[in-house]
Amino acid sequence: MPASILVVEDEPAIQELITVNLEHAGFVPVRADSAERAFEIVRGELPDLVLLDWTLPGMSGIEFARRLRAERRTQAVPIIMLTARTAENDKLVGLDTGVDDYVTKPFSPRELNARIKTLLRRLAPQLTDQVVDVAGLMLDPVSQRVTGNGHSLLLGPTEYRLLHFLMTHTERVYSRAQVLDHVWGDNVYVEERTIDVHIRRLRKALNGTGHDRLIETVRGSGYRFSIG
Repeated sequence: MPASILVVEDEPAIQELITVNLEHAGFVPVRADSAERAFEIVRGELPDLVLLDWTLPGMSGIEFARRLRAERRTQAVPIIMLTARTAENDKLVGLDTGVDDYVTKPFSPRELNARIKTLLRRLAPQLTDQVVDVAGLMLDPVSQRVTGNGHSLLLGPTEYRLLHFLMTHTERVYSRAQVLDHVWGDNVYVEERTIDVHIRRLRKALNGTGHDRLIETVRGSGYRFSIG
């Protein structure tokens, strides 16, 4: 699924340039010309990444970033700040606020795309098109095919998304609530115990090649994809 990018930029020409560039790169851009409008969008559905202009009418980009980081629901959303400010102190202010990266205006669209892809690979690898290969289990996001030791495996769409998330976040325990947020999205109501059903289905699909053992149940905590 293409990553959704919230573009918070009040200058129409720059906003249009960024939006067209993102669409050509395969992303799904969502526009906001103020921090207040951006908050309305975020309350409805979380974006996968925010491109945020420093200087906005009303609330500044820095204050918007600070508020995102202050709320549990939005604190992990990656943020790239777009700014004409190049002073070291300004960058330190942004980094202290929780901004993940900076792109200085004027910028190259190719550089912006590269920064976005790099940040997503680091913070949200399940949103990229990079092939994942773990212990002979291979998942190709482009073709949406999964193979185990060279043998094709049949997964339902939910099990596929669940496996992609687990394979790109190995050796870390995730609670059912965290898995719901990452795989189903924060704006979808699903019972936490539904996770157990899909884990069982996923293990059954992986059983033939022995990769079901990679999905560990951590009692009282959640699940872990372990290659150790």
